[in-house]
Amino acid sequence: MAITDKIYLKNHRQIASQLDRNIPKGAFSGATLDLLFQGEGLEKLDEATRDRVLEFAEDFLDCDCRDNPYCGHPERKFIRYLLELRAQGHGPEAIVDVMTDDYMVYAYPGDVLSFLDDGVRTLEAVEELARVDGDGETTEQARELKRELEG
Repeated sequence: MAITDKIYLKNHRQIASQLDRNIPKGAFSGATLDLLFQGEGLEKLDEATRDRVLEFAEDFLDCDCRDNPYCGHPERKFIRYLLELRAQGHGPEAIVDVMTDDYMVYAYPGDVLSFLDDGVRTLEAVEELARVDGDGETTEQARELKRELEG
């Protein structure tokens, strides 16, 4: 299961109540993406919530693809955001705190830790395959990225 499947709306019930409609708890579920992309009813949200929702849509749903928001770019942009937070030295709990402050979304720190650990394991495999293939440049790139991810 992808990390983006484990990203949830903070204050989900309050948002659903303000919009006067049921919405999924998952930030990247189809119905939630539809709501954010189309912007229907967002004027019903209180100002602070609306600002965060619009920032989320602006930062992750801004894409020229014909299939937007179902093109995969929002999820990839969010994963890049998580990796940037890690590169800044944030641990799993701090990453959750920052994403909650920035966009009113959250994940469980254990899920973020698993995501980061999976990334390290993938980079270890890339590093080893590149070493066996004699590709020193890719070996070094994978090693450096792995060090950044490990903190």
